[in-house]
Amino acid sequence: MLLPSLQLLTPKTSTPLYLKFRTSHHENIRYLKAIGIVDSNVKPHNLPSPQTVDHILYTINFLKSKGIHDQDFSRLAFLCPQLFSTDVDPSEIEPVFDFLIADLHASVQESRGLIVNCPYLLFSDVEYCLRPTLEYLRGLGVEKLNEPNKQKAFLLNTRVEKLKKKIRFLRSIGLKYEEAASFCARMPAIFGYNIDDNLRPKFEFLVEEMERSLEELKEFPQYFGFSLHKRIAPRHWHLKQRNARVKLNRMLLWGDDKFYSKWK
Repeated sequence: MLLPSLQLLTPKTSTPLYLKFRTSHHENIRYLKAIGIVDSNVKPHNLPSPQTVDHILYTINFLKSKGIHDQDFSRLAFLCPQLFSTDVDPSEIEPVFDFLIADLHASVQESRGLIVNCPYLLFSDVEYCLRPTLEYLRGLGVEKLNEPNKQKAFLLNTRVEKLKKKIRFLRSIGLKYEEAASFCARMPAIFGYNIDDNLRPKFEFLVEEMERSLEELKEFPQYFGFSLHKRIAPRHWHLKQRNARVKLNRMLLWGDDKFYSKWK
């Protein structure tokens, strides 16, 4: 159980007050070590002060009131250590939790999952970042944005301008706006791919080397989710050597055993 904030009370015994304070501080330190916020191997002279510990406990209590569990704190501290800094006032991140419940319609458990997967959500401005992103994604037709997984968490934390770059890329290769929107709604992972290092090379390989059409890509947007060098190119060359041509989904979705046994 989380220990309460330290309070200087008038002792009922003759035990010196500083000993009571010291013992309480040590217990709180043990708790912070147990949940992974304080390094268990930290040197005594590097331990947080009682005032800092009080602030960390206040932040922990706030996060627990929003559905975060003890088991989550080690991950949060590792991914986003500034969350437990004395510079962060929990009241400043409360609007994000309100947004997740009221705007995103996420449950407490779903909100927890999103935060644990991407704690930097807590530092995004609701009015200028999170809400515009949510509205833009919904406008494209992206669904289930409240799913508590890493992809949806990072997607919500992506600025609208960055999302628009992917739409512009898809339009540059020949898709109409409605087609690009549908493409992204079917495969929202595309928003996390780099254009120059990932999307463009794969598209160029598709049309120039594989001699495939844009229509095939529209039918199977998941093409962009496969590795060019480990999956797409090796299987293309394997089929080409055998004068075989199959639909993209059969070429890429099948496991190695099934694929290579089919086309020996």
